[in-house]
Amino acid sequence: MEAISRKLLIMNKSGYLHPLYSQSLSEFGEPLELPASKGWILKRPIPETSQFDGMGCYPIFTCENWSNLEKDLRLLEDQLVSLSLVTDPFGDYTHQELLRCFKDVAKPYKEHYIVDLVQQPQAFVSSHHQRNAYKTLQKVKVEICENPIRFLDEWCLLYDNLIERHNIKGMTRFSRKSFAAQLNVPGMIAFRAIAGEKTVGMLLWTIQNNIGYYHLGAYSPEGYKLKASFALFWTLLEYFKTNDFAWLSLGAGAGLHGDEEDGLTRFKRGWATGTRVVFFCGRIFDAQKYQESILANKTKDMNYFPAYRAGEFT
Repeated sequence: MEAISRKLLIMNKSGYLHPLYSQSLSEFGEPLELPASKGWILKRPIPETSQFDGMGCYPIFTCENWSNLEKDLRLLEDQLVSLSLVTDPFGDYTHQELLRCFKDVAKPYKEHYIVDLVQQPQAFVSSHHQRNAYKTLQKVKVEICENPIRFLDEWCLLYDNLIERHNIKGMTRFSRKSFAAQLNVPGMIAFRAIAGEKTVGMLLWTIQNNIGYYHLGAYSPEGYKLKASFALFWTLLEYFKTNDFAWLSLGAGAGLHGDEEDGLTRFKRGWATGTRVVFFCGRIFDAQKYQESILANKTKDMNYFPAYRAGEFT
């Protein structure tokens, strides 16, 4: 991305901070702006009740002013039964501040792999990943797509393969309509792997300020065989380094709490310079309605938050 366009994205809201991103998730809830902190959540009807709760947007909640978040939460007391979210690994907050805002739950959730781009990729990428990247780049060309909506059809085909391969359910089983909106969000870019004339893999990234966030990735069966992911990640490291970004967030491993030995975790660890913890946070605004919602939904798993939504993503 040219430096001038990147500066414009930094000066204006982009990526997860942009209102168009929360609107792209409107199938899952009504976008609701938090006016003091300048973040966005989704307002959702609670099943079997006439009440509403809130959740952070996928995959993380981010805002411009974390110090004003407590003020926003007070304004939500008359609107929502509860709120749950996962924090930005680069958010300007402390654990103590989260505990003050989220009186019911504010606990470490996952370690997200990060990249400090002050270093050259050759200095920190694992030798295994570098070898695979060099080999794959002999077979696969990587294209940087700063207008990713042009490749909506290719992306949807790749993501359909991912859904089938991993039996994806719940919120991350995005519709074509949602993807059409996501790919139009300012700050969303794609890295596209091509073998011959076929798209065999794509990564979606979103940028805000001087940070790039891994959003989603998907591959064709041929893309998996060619190990297109290695070519894509090597190229994006060079791209973000060249364009003077400071940090990248690669996200966490698979599962609700991450697994040090799963393949995705090992893959991300090989590209990272370190980790940052993200927190799962929850707050009950109306204890009586919260309990009524539990009874209405016949909840048995009280370790989930909010308890009345236990099993929603399984």
